[in-house]
This record gives sequence, structure tokens and C-alpha cells, in this order.
Amino acid sequence: MIKPLIKGLYVTISHFFNPFKVVTVQYPDEKLTISPRFRGLHEHLRDNGDKEKCVACGLCAKACPSDCIRIEGIEDENGVRKASVYEIEMLRCIFCGFCEEACPVDAIHLSNEYEIAATKLDFHLYSKERLLVPKRNS
Repeated sequence: MIKPLIKGLYVTISHFFNPFKVVTVQYPDEKLTISPRFRGLHEHLRDNGDKEKCVACGLCAKACPSDCIRIEGIEDENGVRKASVYEIEMLRCIFCGFCEEACPVDAIHLSNEYEIAATKLDFHLYSKERLLVPKRNS
């Protein structure tokens, strides 16, 4: 019974007298170093012609275990299928990455962006326009 107590006190005291090991990050001024495998905010990617890649197949919505993706597809005048409505409810998303793996055209990507806090509920409903990566300047 005394052995675990002494072991715990040893760990506490060894950390107390080590002033060079800083574990606190001054958040707004300093950013955390993100792992390459981190899964953050979703992004809709564009192809080389700056058109959105999504073909509205619905596989991402079917693969999502939390059922937070809503997608509706239409065909344009050329017969090309695209998403008319693509919404992700971020309060329900568990950032598992299944939508990214299920996409056959690699249209959705989970970025390194982790600052997605908001004060209003409707801000957590991300539409296609908010998720689409901006066009490149040529």
C-alpha cells in the first residue's frame, strides 16, 4: 500500500524540480505542432481546371458513422453530375476520416485546421461554399 504512494510522490517530485521541461503552450500567440495524420476541418478540393471534384455519388454520406453529411446531386446541361447541396454538421462529426477514404475522386480532404469553435449553432453547419477550397490565382 505504501509502495504505490512512494512511486507516485517520486514522479511528482521529479517533475516539480525539472524547470526546463515546458508543456504549456501560450495558445493564441503560439500554435501547436500538428501531427501529419491529424484530421481537422473538411475541405472540398478542386481539379486542375478549378472546378469542384465532387460528383455527388453519396458514398461519403453512406460511409459516415455519425450521419452528419447531407448531399443532393444534380446534372448540369453537359450531363456532368455535381453536388447541388453538400452540408456537414460539425457538431455531429467525429472526424473519423471515413468520408475521405470512401470518396472515389478524392474530392474531400480533412485538413490540419482545428480552430472551428463558434458561439452560434448555425455556424457549425458547413455548406459546400464554406468547404470549397478557394480558386487558384493564375
